[in-house]
Amino acid sequence: MPKISRRTISADEIAEKASRGEDISRYFTNKFTVVKPVRRVNVDLTPGLLRQLDQRAARLNISRQAVIKTLLGRALEEEGGIRHRRKRKAG
Repeated sequence: MPKISRRTISADEIAEKASRGEDISRYFTNKFTVVKPVRRVNVDLTPGLLRQLDQRAARLNISRQAVIKTLLGRALEEEGGIRHRRKRKAG
């Protein structure tokens, strides 16, 4: 059985092949995840709040940004749960 070469090909080389009309489907596995675009925002925080965020980040050994995302996500989930419970009681 002949040995098949598994040379890595660059994205530019694949693009060139596609431009020439060559079949490039073998370079794609169709195994991917869709990543939603990220939007940057600016938030003004007090020095005390920044200090608390940095302390928590150091304790958890993660970035300040990761702490902010985690805490904000939890707060939004909690708020959503509270609203959902209020609607049930009212109905």
